[in-house]
Amino acid sequence: MAEIATLERAHQAMDRHAWVQAFEDLLALDAEGDLGAADLELLGEAAWWSAQPKESVDAFERAYAAHIEEANPCRAAYVALRLANDYVETRDLALWNGWVRRATTLLEAEPEGVEHGYLELERFRGVALFGRGTFEDARRHADAVLDIGTRFGDRDLQAYGVAFQGWLLLNQARIQEGLSMVDEAAVSAIAGELTPYAAGGIYCFTIGACRTVADYRRAGEWTEAAMRWCERQSVSGFPGVCGVHRAEILRLRGAFGDAEAEARGALESLMTFGMLRSAAWGHNEIGEIRLRLGDLDGAEESFERAHQLGLDPQPGLARLHLARGNVDAARASIATALAEAEDSPTRARLLPTRVEAALASHNVVDAREAADELSRIAQVIDMPLFHALEHQALGATLTFEGDAAGAITELRSAVRHWNEIDAPFEAGEARRWLAAAYRAGGDEAAALLELRAAKAAFEHLGAVADAARCELMIQAGADGDVGRRVVKTFLFTDIVGSTNLLETIGDEAWRAVLRWHDEALRTAIGSNRGQVVRTTGDGFFATFDDAGAAAACAIAIQRRLVEHRRRHGFAPQVRIGLHAAEATAIADDYVGLGVHEAARVGALAEGGEILATVSTIATVSGDAAALEVVNEREVSLKGIAQPVRVASIAWRDQG
Repeated sequence: MAEIATLERAHQAMDRHAWVQAFEDLLALDAEGDLGAADLELLGEAAWWSAQPKESVDAFERAYAAHIEEANPCRAAYVALRLANDYVETRDLALWNGWVRRATTLLEAEPEGVEHGYLELERFRGVALFGRGTFEDARRHADAVLDIGTRFGDRDLQAYGVAFQGWLLLNQARIQEGLSMVDEAAVSAIAGELTPYAAGGIYCFTIGACRTVADYRRAGEWTEAAMRWCERQSVSGFPGVCGVHRAEILRLRGAFGDAEAEARGALESLMTFGMLRSAAWGHNEIGEIRLRLGDLDGAEESFERAHQLGLDPQPGLARLHLARGNVDAARASIATALAEAEDSPTRARLLPTRVEAALASHNVVDAREAADELSRIAQVIDMPLFHALEHQALGATLTFEGDAAGAITELRSAVRHWNEIDAPFEAGEARRWLAAAYRAGGDEAAALLELRAAKAAFEHLGAVADAARCELMIQAGADGDVGRRVVKTFLFTDIVGSTNLLETIGDEAWRAVLRWHDEALRTAIGSNRGQVVRTTGDGFFATFDDAGAAAACAIAIQRRLVEHRRRHGFAPQVRIGLHAAEATAIADDYVGLGVHEAARVGALAEGGEILATVSTIATVSGDAAALEVVNEREVSLKGIAQPVRVASIAWRDQG
């Protein structure tokens, strides 16, 4: 009678969700060989909720075998599909496919029942998660899930069917209709209508759907509801996934410490369950938090861990490159991510960083293309976050295009949207861009007001690097050198074929080459009274008060490279572009069409060439006026309406 009493106690523990007690009692009975197929299922369920995934799989596999032995193909198929579903979470496609195929075989000769609904459910997941089918296949499977669930009175299937219908609508850009159906499915979990396993799955699906379309207000509400449900049900597996989503929402709200604690807590259960894809998102989230706090090494470590677990940590990784001044790496990595991104929500999250990276290298054309695409997406997916991103990207681009009035309008809208969704860090970034736009428009008082507000927000959040950047912009304004239209000669340099060179000589040798290159160019720029505005990874952007000094610097650079090549056997090929134009100083950069022209001239140069606009060469006076120029021609610059005349400056010693 002791065994029966223990089995009864185990069933009672399962009924009240005392998972650990049920697991221990069932495990003890199993050791004595007293569990049949149905109780082995219970053991698998109890083990899963007790954070014992290996024991859970073992119990379900044995339950499957027991059902086969008892000639119960429908129940065996159900257990096979339960196992398949777990492999969805771990992204084990082969195992998922094997169990789905086994269930399909078992159900082929059986009359239709709820098990067929769960088979359709897995087939839908196969399309949605693994790409095994078309959109119409997904629609057919979702319809079947809902139909079978309704006809056989299975509430779990009905909830999944409604949620899947919502997913289909979201993918057709029918956002509000889709979210309403997802909400309806989630309510069934709150109402206690579903089994715990199905309720957890619906919660995760709901929060993921909200995040996909950037409805973070709705995601926050359901996340809180999910966490309360998890606490009531003593859930072990789902809190990890929910915890990552909660961390993202806390990070957006500026609670960086709480967000990181939530993400790190989630990682433990995710790794226990082998949910590596979700764990990758956890590491990515920690990287985003570390990046905002100015811990670049910590951000890099977390992004690398996310990458090791199979996630491309973008746009965080590109933003990390920008924070370190490696503009070329940022542009390359975000371009790769965008080339692989097909759905609009994913592209909308990547495009702002493409804008920022393009503007860092004064490629206004690329920035405008990205900003315009982002605007088109925001018009379709009508969500506050996407509108905030849209206005900020367009405002930043307009600033560099020289349209200060238009930039101010867009950036004020961005600040308003970020404040409406309670995103203080992003609002601070938008304010900093707005300050630059005000300066470009000559309103220094308004610029300082925005900079002080942004600095205060960053200091409150602990974002020390961003607060320091605001302070530098404030001090630059106090020095009186910003917000004015100035005439400068702009110099852009770039190592030709740097990617191939890196692949040829390796990381260590490349770093040594880059260190020498940077020192040589800084020395030449400084010796010719130039100022480095920024580096781009393997190039420089510098300004000079007169064209003659800029030309002398460019010649000195090329001759230094030749000398190093003669003495040491190697130096990289560098191209240089020069253009004198009017621009507006905004503290740590210059904006205006002339800077963009200079960058485009530099991009047209060949390795070892100094290419300058003819108008710039004409302004050279004094001893430098004896410059020899060759190959004068008319060229078209990307993003510039009228052709521009350029010429190469001959710099090699004759004889």
